[in-house]
Amino acid sequence: MAKKSMVEREKKRIRLEKKYATKRKTLLVNYQSEQDFAKKLELHSKIQKLPRNSSKTRIRNRCWKTGRPRGVFRDFGISRHVFREMAHQCLLPGVTKSSW
Repeated sequence: MAKKSMVEREKKRIRLEKKYATKRKTLLVNYQSEQDFAKKLELHSKIQKLPRNSSKTRIRNRCWKTGRPRGVFRDFGISRHVFREMAHQCLLPGVTKSSW
């Protein structure tokens, strides 16, 4: 089980990303289309003033059950440990244990 503070920090990052998504996107589009160097520097400083945790790249996939940050299956949103347990209990539809 992950520390509760880490899970809450991740929730905060998701919340901040949603809050600043449109502003960040418009600034980035303007920055990429701008030709004047002085205007580019001005737009870049505005982008830098946004909170760091509002960036999409800061968000980490976590298991919804345990909060584990590594070994998370995107299709199910759970870590490999929980995936194995749930698959053995037949709680995941379409997942069978392979044998050969």
